[in-house]
Amino acid sequence: MQSQHPSYDLAALASLDFCYLTTTGRVSGKPHTIEIWFALDGHTIYMLAGNPGSDWVKNARRTPGVTLRVGGVSFAGTARMVDQPDEDTLARRLVLAKYQPGYDDDLSDWGRTSLAVAVDLDVP
Repeated sequence: MQSQHPSYDLAALASLDFCYLTTTGRVSGKPHTIEIWFALDGHTIYMLAGNPGSDWVKNARRTPGVTLRVGGVSFAGTARMVDQPDEDTLARRLVLAKYQPGYDDDLSDWGRTSLAVAVDLDVP
């Protein structure tokens, strides 16, 4: 699925505060959308799940095909749990670097203990 708009600036979208991740319910089969912090690296979106047992994580494990919306632009993508140490470090660094400066509380523990999840975007 290409974006809903003929052109988009992925780098500009990366500066937005939230993305909207839609997974398929593993029991219901219905779409479930969450608002979540994210960071972009190339065509990969990284998110951190504070609770690895969250429904959205379980749904993405069961059905990795997801939709991600950023700033009104929707992308199809494939979700995966980040399991390579170098990529895991990158995901945590990118997300924390984006959000810690504007957040009052210390995000270090969350950044260290969360589950890193990637969505590889289907972009041309």
